[in-house]
Amino acid sequence: MKVQKIHPSLWFDGQAEQAAKFYCTVFPRSKITSITRYSDAGPGKPGDVMVVDFVLDGSRVSGINGGPHFTFSPAISLSVSCKDQKEVDALWRKLLKGGKASQCGWLDDKFGVSWQIVPEVLPKLMNSKHPAKVAAMTRAMLGMVKLDVKQLQRAYDRG
Repeated sequence: MKVQKIHPSLWFDGQAEQAAKFYCTVFPRSKITSITRYSDAGPGKPGDVMVVDFVLDGSRVSGINGGPHFTFSPAISLSVSCKDQKEVDALWRKLLKGGKASQCGWLDDKFGVSWQIVPEVLPKLMNSKHPAKVAAMTRAMLGMVKLDVKQLQRAYDRG
């Protein structure tokens, strides 16, 4: 596999392996590729998981057990492009279990990681050359929690 030059590294407080295993059940073509453990040099307890490297649907991600010093925020999120409503619904249901829904297709999973679950049609509609249609669709989107492809398209078409 080709090395991905830039990849996200997620900071956990002891749950990196648990999170990686969970994410690998959510996304196809996913697997844990390596686990690095703390040694006697620290700073963690020798033998505990320090870093988990994994692949999510072809994209490399790292999880580090760095402790409670930093927490996740929606200021950075993982955005998932979904081919249709069926995929939006499936990912939403899986990632939201134990987490918290937000607005406009955003949710925080049970580990606190922010996700954007976005149907492929959304950026196409947003980049349209018809400002009134984009505005109508945007107003509809702003009122949604989980994004609904039919409602987005209907609002765009009426705009």
